[in-house]
Amino acid sequence: MTALTSTAERAALEQPVAPRPVPAVRNGHRRRELFTGMGALQIAALLFMVVAFLLPIAVIAFRALSDPNNFALAFESGIFRRSIWTTVRMSVLVTIVCVVISYPFAYVLARGGKVLVAVLGTFLLVSFWTSTLVRTYSWQLLLNNTGILNDTLIALGVIAEPLAIIRTDLAVFIGMAHVLAPYTILTIFAQIRAIPSELEEAAQVMGARPITVFWRVVLPLTRAGAVAGGVLVFVMALGFYITPQILGNQQDVYIGTAIVQQVQVFLRTDVGAAQSLVLLAIVLLVLGVAARFLGLSRVLGLDKASR
Repeated sequence: MTALTSTAERAALEQPVAPRPVPAVRNGHRRRELFTGMGALQIAALLFMVVAFLLPIAVIAFRALSDPNNFALAFESGIFRRSIWTTVRMSVLVTIVCVVISYPFAYVLARGGKVLVAVLGTFLLVSFWTSTLVRTYSWQLLLNNTGILNDTLIALGVIAEPLAIIRTDLAVFIGMAHVLAPYTILTIFAQIRAIPSELEEAAQVMGARPITVFWRVVLPLTRAGAVAGGVLVFVMALGFYITPQILGNQQDVYIGTAIVQQVQVFLRTDVGAAQSLVLLAIVLLVLGVAARFLGLSRVLGLDKASR
């Protein structure tokens, strides 16, 4: 009896089990899934982009294109024409200096000891957390004729009269570089952290000096981060208004100041909108050139081959 029972159980176990039917997913359920989870977040992000970015640009474009003479009036102003050259020149200088000074800071931040990294990281974060207006006014207190810098140099006997730094291009340059340098530091820092330290150690074992290791190993592998940070800083520098207004002089007008004058002083909002589109066109041109010759993924620091 026991043998028959075990044989029956074995036969029952060996019988194939029919798979359970999978319920068909209706189109209505699929549509509802688009509005749940990640689909809802993507729609919310898209709506935010439209309301916060595309809609204001559309309004400005409508005001500027409402009258074809707006662009002619915009370029009739000699102040605006000079402001384009002044802004582009300062943006190029600030970008170059930010990339250069960011390399040693980012390298130490990526390869330094714990204490040094903590101190430098704190300085970098505090710089990000501090308002641009506050940092600009701080430089005004430092560089003023009766500021901390001139008072200290006079007290030490280095100079007899205050240095004329405030209200000059040098003051604007210092202020803009201080505000924008953290962006290049972070982009270059991310690239250096992605480099295995064994590559540098191997180069040193082969007899390469530290400067050679930097030029032949670190610099080529971090070029994408430097380009991405440089493009970001240049684009941001084109639209600076607060720093040139506080630290600069009235003779050297920047694009942001020229647009504000059209809107608030001359009350020609349409002309100001046209000048804003010119600034936007310059930004898009810079991004297009960078994407054309360097690749958009390299500009954004997304090229895996460059890491």
